[in-house]
Amino acid sequence: MMNNAAKILYPLAAVTILVLLPLLTLTGPGAEFAFAVIIPCLALAAFFAGFIYRVVRWAQSPVPFNITTVAGQEKSLPWIKDAKVESPGSNWAVAWRMFLEIFFFRSLFRNSRADLVAGQRLVYGGSRWLWLGGLAFHWSLIIILFRHLRFFTEPVFLPVTWLTSLDSLFQFSLSTLFLSDFIILMALTYLFLRRVVSPQIKYISLASDYLALLLILGVAISGVLMRWVFKVDVDAVKRLAISMITFRPAVSPNIGLAFYIHLMLACTLIAYFPFSKMMHAPGILFSPTRNMKNDSRSVRHVNPWNHPVRVHTYEEYEDEFRKPMIAAGLPVEKKE
Repeated sequence: MMNNAAKILYPLAAVTILVLLPLLTLTGPGAEFAFAVIIPCLALAAFFAGFIYRVVRWAQSPVPFNITTVAGQEKSLPWIKDAKVESPGSNWAVAWRMFLEIFFFRSLFRNSRADLVAGQRLVYGGSRWLWLGGLAFHWSLIIILFRHLRFFTEPVFLPVTWLTSLDSLFQFSLSTLFLSDFIILMALTYLFLRRVVSPQIKYISLASDYLALLLILGVAISGVLMRWVFKVDVDAVKRLAISMITFRPAVSPNIGLAFYIHLMLACTLIAYFPFSKMMHAPGILFSPTRNMKNDSRSVRHVNPWNHPVRVHTYEEYEDEFRKPMIAAGLPVEKKE
């Protein structure tokens, strides 16, 4: 079993190599074309191939039983109040539950932790910091990705302009400080330190967990550094992005080495996404414990793969053993 230090050092070494790769090999126009065009195309191909493969496998998985996870009163008799979100009994209730789960991490908000007090008493408490850190990270990531659409459209979509203006409330000198950049760095730092500091989380963490975190952290840090330290030609980056989506790739010279480091980390993250735990993003839509109705009291669910068996009914049982049952004083439905 890999020790805790190796779980962190191996992913850290991998990310370091990805950063050094453009630094050591980006020496000519051919190398720029490879980093700007070929590697992103390979990363997108791996992403779509892996994504489609995983989704198709999930869609083909049989779910013969109603196995929804609930934490509230199921709908039954009319005079018993049911928990429509905790125990959804209709498609609309399931849709509302999934909406709260996807956009606000409702089950994570209700998460609890158990601690031993004085080594004897087990105490349960809330775990809101994980929910807040996860929510801050995911929403910041969505805003950043949406903000990046300005590089792929001309003119820029009006909602993208509005969101960018809202995200850039603060400005220092000539550079704009995006709130989403600051929040995602803080959230990623917390999520990483949580795995390093907490003994329980450290024990169950794998090298792949640290790799995903370090890749995302590397992409975020390199993006911030491009804005504040290592300047890049933004117009050249936009021309490259538009040429890629129009299938006429054209690499402008002297975009900036920092951009290629950022792009290398982002491409690695994109290619790794379908083969990692990050696939929980689309996976939640295929989770039978979340996307099914809890209607087992109103609808009979029969396993379609059940093998037909010979059932010995009670009537047949009583016909077979009626006389011994009467002799033993056991109640029977029919005397003869």
